[in-house]
Amino acid sequence: MPVGYFSLILHAHLPFVRHPEYPTFLEEDWLYEAITEVYLPLIFIFQNLHEAGAKPRLAMNVSPPLCEMLADKLLEGRYTAHLEKLLELAEKEVRRTEREAVEFVPVARMYVENLSASLNLWNGRYNRNLVNAFRELQEEGVLEIITCGATHGFLPLISTPESKRAQIEVAVANYKKHFGRQPRGIWLPECAYEPGIEDLLKTAGIEYFISDTHAILYGDPRPKYGVHAPVVCPNGTAVFARDVETSQQVWSDVVGYPGSDVYREFYRDIGWDLPLDYLKPYLDDDGNRKHLGLKYHRITGRTVPQQLKQPYDPAAAREKAAENAMHFIGERIKQARALNDLFGGHPPLVVSPYDAELYGHWWYEGPQFIDFFFRKLHFDQSEIEAVAPGDFLDAGIPIQVQHPAASSWGENGYFKVWINEGNSWMYPYQHDAERRMTALANRFAGQGSQFQVSSAENSGPGTGNHERILNQLARELLLAESSDWAFQIYQGTTVEYSSRRFQSHIHRFDLLAKMLETGEVNEALLTEIEGRDNIFQEIDYRVYCSE
Repeated sequence: MPVGYFSLILHAHLPFVRHPEYPTFLEEDWLYEAITEVYLPLIFIFQNLHEAGAKPRLAMNVSPPLCEMLADKLLEGRYTAHLEKLLELAEKEVRRTEREAVEFVPVARMYVENLSASLNLWNGRYNRNLVNAFRELQEEGVLEIITCGATHGFLPLISTPESKRAQIEVAVANYKKHFGRQPRGIWLPECAYEPGIEDLLKTAGIEYFISDTHAILYGDPRPKYGVHAPVVCPNGTAVFARDVETSQQVWSDVVGYPGSDVYREFYRDIGWDLPLDYLKPYLDDDGNRKHLGLKYHRITGRTVPQQLKQPYDPAAAREKAAENAMHFIGERIKQARALNDLFGGHPPLVVSPYDAELYGHWWYEGPQFIDFFFRKLHFDQSEIEAVAPGDFLDAGIPIQVQHPAASSWGENGYFKVWINEGNSWMYPYQHDAERRMTALANRFAGQGSQFQVSSAENSGPGTGNHERILNQLARELLLAESSDWAFQIYQGTTVEYSSRRFQSHIHRFDLLAKMLETGEVNEALLTEIEGRDNIFQEIDYRVYCSE
């Protein structure tokens, strides 16, 4: 038996952003950046580790909205064009820096190399289908893929049991569609837990969930092993909580690894530095400046102004990533030994959950860190074993029964990020739609009713099936419930877009509900809404019916 266990858990999630009504859309860049900087590098590293015999083992949530976007043909085509254009710019930049800015030649060449590899992986090995790449890694035993809420809905702030249940059951159905099996675990959206959620998880066949530290620390009774062992709710659902020490070491840009002076500076980008006319072919149709992903400077120092940042050295950054990985393993060994002694020989489990986007997007060298970490973990030591939460449950180690405490991983540990003076206006509309959804589902389930149809193409009478409307109602409600909108409003990042997205889904929900209530269906409008918000084609509105 090892001295201790380590469980890395990555949370890969983006809100569903898809705008077929526009040829380009700024917020779709969130997906494109994540594919290029996070998902493709991580998949490549995991596959190489596996083929090298390094036996990486971790859990990863690939959220339902992310799965749906990665499988969407419109977004697939747009991303391909985006990646090809970015590679063209990178190649152009090598020529420019060789002439005008030789200090940036190494990093410019790095981008050409990395983007060329990404394009080859995207078009070649993975055939533009990263969901299948993740699925393959699960089948090879590298990943334990878990699910999330259907649209990352903040469960404690959803008002009806039917709508809470739908967030979970729609997620499970979507997971089965993409990965061909039942998910064992779930990353609760924002790690937000309140008593009773475990019953919904149990009904959906979920064995465990990920929580923040204080869910277990403040649970009843007090945890015998702190957060360094899972607990199990009275109904049998296990809880794995975040370890604070590892979170600080990796997450913090103040005391953690990502703040190293030699690592890439995130906020300095050629999209803001170079002449607009030169960049214009690579910007959106409006021609406004934006981050393009080609960043040539290193952090240099926390207090150093952006204009004084020094050139990025890829080789030095890679050496630092290897050094940090070795230090991280050394700290985990010391931590495991100390906890093992404290627990009288009981091997501790250190759970390290992070947003996947930390690795590659915010911390550019993060994927290299993971690569070095698993190689050193496998080949250079034997005291720490990497496991997924399901592996720990399968080991048959006795687990304490506990009632966890309400919690989230937001600021101050509870719910203020998602309900405060800036975003509380959203919830009366959301809660009204939740009650209305269940009332309409109860009313029409099993009736097979037909309605009068008026359309722009055919103003005469026709028929339209209520199931189309009810299923689209469910999609609009789920999209409105996404915790991303409230979070971004609180952060002050994309307040206008997030507010508009929430309002748009509530408005479409109201239009569709009135079609059911009046019996007059505008089929052209229904078809347009279905084509725009096409998430969860497998959805069945009956998930909202009262039991």
